[in-house]
Amino acid sequence: MQGEDPFDQGAGSILRQPKAVWATAGASVVAFMGIGLVDPILPSIAKGLEATPSQVSLLFTSYFLITAVAMLVTGFVSSRIGGRKTLLAGLALVVVFAALSGTSSSVGELVGFRAGWGLGNALFVSTALAVIVGAAAGGSSAAILLYESALGLGMACGPLVGALLGDASWRYPFFGTAALMAIGFICITAFLKEQPRPATKTSLLDPIKALGHGGLASVATSAFFYNYSFFTILAFTPFVLNMTPYKSGAVFFAWGLLLAVFSVLVAPRLQERFGSLKVLGASLVLLAVDLLVLGYGDHTTAIVCTIVSGAFIGMNNTVYTELALGVSDAPRPVASAGYNFVRWFAAAAAPYLAPKIEEWSDIHIPFVVAAATAVAGAVVVWVRRAALTHEAEELEPRHATEDSVAVFAD
Repeated sequence: MQGEDPFDQGAGSILRQPKAVWATAGASVVAFMGIGLVDPILPSIAKGLEATPSQVSLLFTSYFLITAVAMLVTGFVSSRIGGRKTLLAGLALVVVFAALSGTSSSVGELVGFRAGWGLGNALFVSTALAVIVGAAAGGSSAAILLYESALGLGMACGPLVGALLGDASWRYPFFGTAALMAIGFICITAFLKEQPRPATKTSLLDPIKALGHGGLASVATSAFFYNYSFFTILAFTPFVLNMTPYKSGAVFFAWGLLLAVFSVLVAPRLQERFGSLKVLGASLVLLAVDLLVLGYGDHTTAIVCTIVSGAFIGMNNTVYTELALGVSDAPRPVASAGYNFVRWFAAAAAPYLAPKIEEWSDIHIPFVVAAATAVAGAVVVWVRRAALTHEAEELEPRHATEDSVAVFAD
């Protein structure tokens, strides 16, 4: 992004966007809120439903397992009924299953309803990025930053909303999410017009075929290891901190703010100076160090390291998104679906395995494993750096910046 500021008030500014883009981005904020919403109330849910931490962690596992599988379906659906209808279908599913989650009488019911929620979120989130990129002013660079801003804001506000509503009852955050997503449904209905459908319909196997591209497969594999680390922090740390919903919500709100700031403001500048691959590799190694200190430090240290991890996660999210969308010649929705199909399996595994690993060993080892997976992600980037650089150079710029390809030429 040499010489360009995406926040400049010119025509390409991230801030000067059509109403349809803002409506989609606003709904995306709420969609991402749903991921971290349950963080501060996990202990409350466990107590209210008389469940163990490993049972409650299945709220994340069922959610992301369905999300991963649904990634193969999203392009198939959206290429046939259009992006607008796909977004609305996803929102409708989230509204229904978020509301049902609040009525759960057992952890099994809640896990099942979260799975339905995951299907709706997959339809919405994967399509939202494509819609924002297609409708945004200023090209895909501004669109991706806007999407990452929505992600960061949602991840920051989710725990805060969960804490505020969950202090009265663990059920209220689910009802609150349903209400907010219903508002998003109305806004998209009012402001987003149907976009042109792709000339070629996407098949169910296209995302898998896209992973045959060495660059995209490498990015997805690295992101798989990284996501295990990411969701160990998100799903397991609340039990380790063992704080009230308000205090836990405040910790993860600060974590989310760092995630948003480093995703939108810091990562692009570091990419411009050092290149995407160097930034990603360094950030993954630093995340591994942070996880080790978190696992072996005292309670105050654990709080600080949890918050600081948001900085590394924010940078990683931005770089991975740009790599996934730009490293192959596959259409963006197809590349995104294949990439997300792989990485969300780790998001499903980490919340379940982390408490199990603690049961089998001690409270430190889940963080050692998460640190090892972060390093594994960095190793994949390092080993495949030549292929990633070569393949990126072979493509025409896919983002609206001169550095879109050059960031890979370290």
